[in-house]
Amino acid sequence: MDKQKIFVVDDKDMIGKIIMACLGRDYDCRYFDSPKPVLEQMEAGDLPDLIISDIRMPDMRGDEFLHAVKSDERFRHIRMVMLSSEDSTSERIQLLQDGAEDYLSLTHISEPTRPY
Repeated sequence: MDKQKIFVVDDKDMIGKIIMACLGRDYDCRYFDSPKPVLEQMEAGDLPDLIISDIRMPDMRGDEFLHAVKSDERFRHIRMVMLSSEDSTSERIQLLQDGAEDYLSLTHISEPTRPY
């Protein structure tokens, strides 16, 4: 049986690496640093089972990305989990109303201050 496919979208490489390390053994995970290449992949027919996306990214905000996916009939079925470095109740409610499956706050994860 093929592994379920997860697209991880975050402009911070460290967050992408953490998620890939946690999920990569059990899922076919692919990392993207921007939503635009994800939309291109999906337009080409390469559809994930789940998208895990940051909310605050320079090219396209996560809420815009969520809207782009959920407003397209071809992609509407794809589940999305939104990640944020903030813990905003109003943002969480809005994203869930817009079609996100879940909203996770990553306030406890930060960039390392020195190499290991």
